[in-house]
Amino acid sequence: MATHTVRSEHRRRIRLDDHLPVDHRLNKVYRIGAGLMGAGLLTFGIFGILHRIGFFDTGGDTVWSLNTNGALSWLSVAVGLLLMVGMVIGGNFASTLNMTLGVLFVLSGFLNMGLLETDYNFLAFQIQNCLLSFVIGILLLVFGMYGRVGSALPHDNPYYRARHPDLAEERDRNQERREEFPA
Repeated sequence: MATHTVRSEHRRRIRLDDHLPVDHRLNKVYRIGAGLMGAGLLTFGIFGILHRIGFFDTGGDTVWSLNTNGALSWLSVAVGLLLMVGMVIGGNFASTLNMTLGVLFVLSGFLNMGLLETDYNFLAFQIQNCLLSFVIGILLLVFGMYGRVGSALPHDNPYYRARHPDLAEERDRNQERREEFPA
């Protein structure tokens, strides 16, 4: 019979909205990711709108060799602008936005792949659109998760410190001792 011990110490749970320091180096990664993906989607959407394609037209109109219609173009502009806002705000907002939209892009790729060749394909997706949706989703996930998850986060990382406050305090005390009494 196994016995389980319950630790009485209170571990602080990290929340997605815990804030990074304003000048933290991870902020650049989140901003760059949101900006690059946002600029690409915004440009794709604007080209689609300029082609004056019907809103729910599934006639095979293309922009950059990707099928599109008015609905997909306007949706791309809206998501691109949202990512640009994330780039401007930065920090945890950009990181969380990148992760959320990354998951939605991957799910959209699967959903639209299932709708190919059906009457419900109102965004005029083709297989290349689905593949690009997967690529954008994975890139957004990587940009959003960078420095937030992993087994080898540095000890000065704010997410590591939030998950392991006791170890972080111990390391700080050891560092102070080393600085106080150099060898």
